[in-house]
Amino acid sequence: MIAPVLPSYSRAPLSFVSGEGAWLVEADGRRFLDFGAGIAVSALGHAHPALVEALTAQAGKLWHTSNLYTVPEQQALAERLVEHTFADTVFFCNSGTEAGELAVKMARKYWHDAGQPERTTILTFEGSFHGRSLAMISAAGSEKLTKGFGPLLPGFDHLPFGDHDALRAAAARPDVGAIMVEPVQGEGGIRPLPDVCLKGLRDLCDEHGLLLIFDEIQCGMGRTGRLFAHEWAGITPDIMMVAKGIGGGFPLGALLATERAAAGMTPGTHGSTYGGNPLGCAVGCAVMDAMTEAGFLEEVARRARLLRQKAEGLVASHPDIFEGVRGSGFMLGLRCNVPNIDVVNAGYGQEILTVPGGDNVVRLLPPLILSEDEIAEGIARLDAAATTLEDTARDAAQ
Repeated sequence: MIAPVLPSYSRAPLSFVSGEGAWLVEADGRRFLDFGAGIAVSALGHAHPALVEALTAQAGKLWHTSNLYTVPEQQALAERLVEHTFADTVFFCNSGTEAGELAVKMARKYWHDAGQPERTTILTFEGSFHGRSLAMISAAGSEKLTKGFGPLLPGFDHLPFGDHDALRAAAARPDVGAIMVEPVQGEGGIRPLPDVCLKGLRDLCDEHGLLLIFDEIQCGMGRTGRLFAHEWAGITPDIMMVAKGIGGGFPLGALLATERAAAGMTPGTHGSTYGGNPLGCAVGCAVMDAMTEAGFLEEVARRARLLRQKAEGLVASHPDIFEGVRGSGFMLGLRCNVPNIDVVNAGYGQEILTVPGGDNVVRLLPPLILSEDEIAEGIARLDAAATTLEDTARDAAQ
């Protein structure tokens, strides 16, 4: 008999009932240090006072009116995003997947209005993840995401990660209209695209007139120590997908774009019943206010360097368990020499939460408010988890 909740997730046997800061409390009272943040969502931790205040204040006034009318909270959040990014305009939705769907529509509409409707192909990269809708799994192209869901949607060409010759040849084709890429792959195993490659993508798009689309759903909103990861490279995209941390745990997504890229999205071309609702945007404003406060991101970057230093020490202490560390800011990956899920499960025994990822990586995606003491505590718990795995392997060998 099928469960009341569709069994499409492999869930850990944990049920959390409350949280504060970087900590979650299980139904049995155990306190877990959260190095996953709901998969990079709870960027300011759990029950952050400013977010709680913003949500409860708005909940007492107005929840929903729809986009038939001007939504003041939506206007306020859009103004904050435009002020602090490359964008001229913002569309609000409920998730990263929805932001990705609009990115594809926007790119196609751009070329349609430019008199080149044949330029529908978007170049993407192996190991990418852009969401779970049919279009977004078609964009990623991996068998893990697409098996059983064919036929896939046309219009995406998947290139090998890091193959510059293949990219340059594909970008010159007359059917190509855009390149879509994560500055740091998340689900693909915390693989950063080097700054020189991001700059090269911008140059390549400019050379061929292509639109550059960045997916910053997981790597954005302060996670790398800048508001958005591409800022480290000193370049800007034409379109950017945002979600996860922008709502601090409240469902919220956004699609940011330049005036040029968004020119074709006139009234009636796109919409969302819930997108940009007063509740989500009120929380989003509180998130943006916290992240753009003087010194906040600099402090995130400083503590992230400490986390990486300690993570590298962890790897060096357990070479049978870990191979190396990669990533940026509070978005680190521990590549494993054992199945990554074994490390995640061993972490549960030490009351620390991490997230498995592709390429046999364990993702460390803690809240950006993680303290130095909590960094030390988290690494100590991961050290104990690795030691448990080593002891188990030793016992099995005897």
